[in-house]
Amino acid sequence: MVIQLDRHLLSGNEAIARGAYEAGVKVCSAYPGTPSTEIFEELPQYKDALYCEWAPNEKVATEVAYGASIAGVRSLCAMKHVGVNVAADPIFTAAYNGVGGGFVIVSADDPSMHSSERAGQPLLCQIGQAPHAGAL
Repeated sequence: MVIQLDRHLLSGNEAIARGAYEAGVKVCSAYPGTPSTEIFEELPQYKDALYCEWAPNEKVATEVAYGASIAGVRSLCAMKHVGVNVAADPIFTAAYNGVGGGFVIVSADDPSMHSSERAGQPLLCQIGQAPHAGAL
């Protein structure tokens, strides 16, 4: 018996969008900024299965996704690596209070500085010190 597999070549951002869909994510919110923008350009093809929106900033994107998680819905938010500082308040709130449904934060890195103003993100080393940060 030969099993025929359908194979599709995907970029990393396309794979994140597809993975969110296949994992049952229902709410997605992001602040646009390359290199994370492409994830949310791929999500509308799954519009019958999930809600997707652009947020006015990274903090709001994180709050929308975390709010859905508190309600028991799997959620995803995405931003550039430098946006994690803007979203710090709701990220730490999530670390202290926990989540209801799944809650994924995509922090898209830009190591060669093609579309970002700075390479360093000092907050990232501090997040690991927050209680329950690994549970996010």
